[in-house]
Amino acid sequence: MKLQIIKNRKYYYLVSGLLFVVSVLAIIAWGLKPGLDFTGGSLLELTFTENRPQTAEIQKATESLSLGEVIVQPSGDKNIILKFQNVNEEQHQQILQAIENNFPGQARELRFESIGPVIGQELQKKAWMAIGVASLGIILYIAFAFRKVSKPVASWKYGVSAILALIHDIVIVIGLFAILGHFAGIEVDGLFITALLTIMGFSVHDTIVVFDRTRENLGKFYTGKFDEVVNDSVNQTLVRSINTSLTVLLVLLCLYLFGGVSTKNFTLALLVGIFVGTYSSIFVASCLIVDWNIWDKKLKK
Repeated sequence: MKLQIIKNRKYYYLVSGLLFVVSVLAIIAWGLKPGLDFTGGSLLELTFTENRPQTAEIQKATESLSLGEVIVQPSGDKNIILKFQNVNEEQHQQILQAIENNFPGQARELRFESIGPVIGQELQKKAWMAIGVASLGIILYIAFAFRKVSKPVASWKYGVSAILALIHDIVIVIGLFAILGHFAGIEVDGLFITALLTIMGFSVHDTIVVFDRTRENLGKFYTGKFDEVVNDSVNQTLVRSINTSLTVLLVLLCLYLFGGVSTKNFTLALLVGIFVGTYSSIFVASCLIVDWNIWDKKLKK
């Protein structure tokens, strides 16, 4: 049975519009709660001679020191990295003593350094610059790949439609974390930017699959009914897109439920982003390119 996705696009626009508006309002009202990677703080790396303790054990050992949120990241086989607010040398020694009390003779300090807020701001600037450069690269790549498909829609418009769908995905993920930051105190760090870039890559991959099938079908039997060709293309790639995303989502769900505390927010961002990205590739990007064609025809008249 062929789904009439393009014909019913106003309903998908409504869902996307509601999510987008709520996300934008959350970003404006509360913004993201920056973590130590962006605000600055202290970093302590330890190595353990025996089995490395669990993340929860390390956090429990330091919870009485009033360090605020302590981010614990495993490194290598026996190392562990702790990130927390800026501390002086006296507090630094108290942390080491707390580790020694809980894990006698097992831990050795490898490095201790401070990340100033200036470095954090520079990292934030470069992170958003990376997202901008990636978006520009996607537009240029799709415009080049679709250069032989200029009718009825110019090749660069496929790229812009893909970017609009990406903006939809990224804004919804950022909006969710703005809400979680306000109500649950969840902070964003460098891993969050990594998650956004990963979502962009995965989402545009799904979108290109649909657009590529559209390109093939236009070359085979284009009769002037562009919306029908696009709808057929979406239906032909629908099962593939869902199956591919579902396998990834199942893995991410397992990681979220059973993985370490330090990667939970990263995994959550990927879960939401890939789900929304799959939705936008099927129900938003293709609908945008159809409406763009309709608008072009109206302007010419």
